[in-house]
Amino acid sequence: MFEFKIIKNEAGDIHHIETNLTGQYLLDSPKLNKGCAFTTKERELFGLTGLLPHQVETLDQQVARMYIQYHEHHTNLGKNIYLNVLHDYNETLFYKLASQHLEEMLPILYTPTVGEAVQRFSSEHRKAKGLYISYEDRNQIDRILDNRLPPDVDLSVVTDGEAVLGIGDQGIGGINIAIAKLMVYTLCGGIDPHRVLPIQLDVGTNNSHLLNDPMYLGWRHERISGQAYLDFIDTFVTTITKKFPGVYLHWEDMGRDNAKRILTQYQDKICTINGDRQATGVVALACILAGVHASSLQLRDHRVVMMGAGTAGVGICDYILDAMRREGLSEAEARSRFFVLDKAGLLLKNGDLPPFQAPYARDHADIADWEIRDANQICLYDVIKNAKPTILIGCSTAAGAFNEEIVKLMANQVERPIIMPLSNPTSLAEANPEDLMNWTNGKAIIATGSPFANVFHDNKWHRIAQSNNALAFPGIGLGVIAAKAKRLSENMLWAAANALTDCSPTKQDKMAPLLPKLSETRMVSLNVALAVAKAAREEGLSQLPDQVDLKEAIKKLSWTPAYYPYQQTK
Repeated sequence: MFEFKIIKNEAGDIHHIETNLTGQYLLDSPKLNKGCAFTTKERELFGLTGLLPHQVETLDQQVARMYIQYHEHHTNLGKNIYLNVLHDYNETLFYKLASQHLEEMLPILYTPTVGEAVQRFSSEHRKAKGLYISYEDRNQIDRILDNRLPPDVDLSVVTDGEAVLGIGDQGIGGINIAIAKLMVYTLCGGIDPHRVLPIQLDVGTNNSHLLNDPMYLGWRHERISGQAYLDFIDTFVTTITKKFPGVYLHWEDMGRDNAKRILTQYQDKICTINGDRQATGVVALACILAGVHASSLQLRDHRVVMMGAGTAGVGICDYILDAMRREGLSEAEARSRFFVLDKAGLLLKNGDLPPFQAPYARDHADIADWEIRDANQICLYDVIKNAKPTILIGCSTAAGAFNEEIVKLMANQVERPIIMPLSNPTSLAEANPEDLMNWTNGKAIIATGSPFANVFHDNKWHRIAQSNNALAFPGIGLGVIAAKAKRLSENMLWAAANALTDCSPTKQDKMAPLLPKLSETRMVSLNVALAVAKAAREEGLSQLPDQVDLKEAIKKLSWTPAYYPYQQTK
């Protein structure tokens, strides 16, 4: 039986690792393999002599070699595959390499490249990672969880692959999202990769291409829905929380209706987060709060247009609305400042809208005196012209929707417009930041969902802030786990948004990017984690004794990639 045990000293630092694995079995364990970094003594002790080249290397020497190999791949997907294969071979080396080149590699491991990896999951499948719980195996969930690799689980990212990024239903390929999210938790938040578990809930797919693909590895069945789906989710949640009472469940890329139902059902019962709604909402709100500081206009005086009425878009609106209420506006006053559009145009109170959209629908009386181009559909141009927004956000995946006409119209009506094309991947962004800078003569305050190159404008280079939830969810998770929080509250998320805002470069320069660089995420995550943990303690949600210093608890929890001496299990 596979065993390894981390032995710590009195200060809580790792002293050595004990394992019963030897020879090729040890080399085949990605969590324990050190490759040519095994010392001569360790090679003799664990039966590795002759199984490795003679030279004993340091971790940094290995990283240098892997970085050269990484650049031998010339496509983003090829680089993504290479890094995942390295992860399958040696996790410590993988995390050390990626952490040293985080800004370069995060878009390869995570958005936007992970979308392509998800689509090609079945054809590129090499080694199974995580757990796959099929609806057909719904009566065996307890046994499946017993087959997991990590003995203890603090965090699990769970998906059913129904609404992946901007590419929709990808079935079992969603597991790549769960795996990538957990990599980001470790790289950006210092979450211990030995205590996390990616889970794919395989409830079928409505993607006809996948159902007809002979290589598709998932359950070949249309998605289950309704009560059967909810019962399956409830069985899963009940089983995993019984086995791991303190587990933090992160839901990702669930369909918009199911995402809302699951969050509503469980957020007051267990410690859980919906990444698309809450983590995305936190980082977008931080962008808005930083943008408000740069615009010199109070948040309560801003008017918001959201193009895209899905889970992410409405979730962002919810967070901005809550912030406005915290500034003293009534709910009615705050809602009057929002204009939300879906594919059919402005949401109006005359249709059968999903419950989560309905609160943002406008009365016909609100637009009775508007000048509109087409009475049958109130489009983005009409809303910009009549509502005169100060904030324009895109979560629509409608590429190029923020065109020159729209942007110039908005810029003519407000001194410093906040414009955030957040759709992923890059090809689906509502606007290119270079165009936004040119069309507004450099006045626009910009954040994007995908990574974009720096923009040269007015004789200088401008870094474009990426509203990447990697700046939020790792720190939230770190704070939750460190505080042993019973649940994740709205006040904890509010604390996270404010902590991230405090890290904004606009605090020193109103013309600076709205958010820190992705290479600074470890520092950001520590600040976010502390704010979240403090909020949990203040609300009585922390199970950590009051005398425990939160900073020390977070520090002890934080994991960094390093090799340690090995000893045989006693």
